[in-house]
Amino acid sequence: MIHLAKKELHQFFNGLTGYITIILFLLVCGLYLFVLKDSNIFDFGYATLDKFFELAPWIFIFLIPALAMRSFSEEYKTGTFEILQTRPLTKWQIVSGKYFAVFIVIIIALLPTLLYVYTIHSLSATGSIDGGGITGSYIGLIFLAAVFASISLWCSSLTSNAVVAFLTGAFACLILYFGFNAISKLPVFTGNADYYIEMLGIDFHYRSISRGVIDTRDIIYFISIIFLFLFATQKNLSKK
Repeated sequence: MIHLAKKELHQFFNGLTGYITIILFLLVCGLYLFVLKDSNIFDFGYATLDKFFELAPWIFIFLIPALAMRSFSEEYKTGTFEILQTRPLTKWQIVSGKYFAVFIVIIIALLPTLLYVYTIHSLSATGSIDGGGITGSYIGLIFLAAVFASISLWCSSLTSNAVVAFLTGAFACLILYFGFNAISKLPVFTGNADYYIEMLGIDFHYRSISRGVIDTRDIIYFISIIFLFLFATQKNLSKK
């Protein structure tokens, strides 16, 4: 599993694609936080990264499926999946190796954003920031990335077309993140089951952790979703 993850990381960073992807992510976040009108922290007037944590899920919805779209679809297309099956690895180890490779790339992309924390701390008039809220938001963002990675990997295991895998992954992440929240706001559910329907969505638990309070129910939810999609991916591989 570890060797497979290393191989995937080597392929990702062997060319310019990996570096360009990470640079674009940081560039979009930097422009949104420090340059664009009405969204930058200078116009906002408070030393907070709330704008970043509101923007990041939207970027992840497209970034993570783009990272994971070739994980299995390219193996199917080039015929190397049959070779991969001959290696002394179980289906679960193959899925785990691919998954952790994608997840590690996302963590690498997130690490430079810690400079934003230093920046707002320096810009703060009082010299202090909401450390608890920022820490909770980063933990929520990591769990969010982990969930999106598992969903995107599952979508990649469904098809041999990388573009279809990307579009399916982005759509699935979008629906599971915002869909239940949108459904809960329908008049038919208002005042009845709206809260419980909203709880099924990823957005609800991401916002819960982002408040700075780590609730075990949110942790269990994220781990359950990750395991569910990785298990579904493993089942897809078993059918090949």
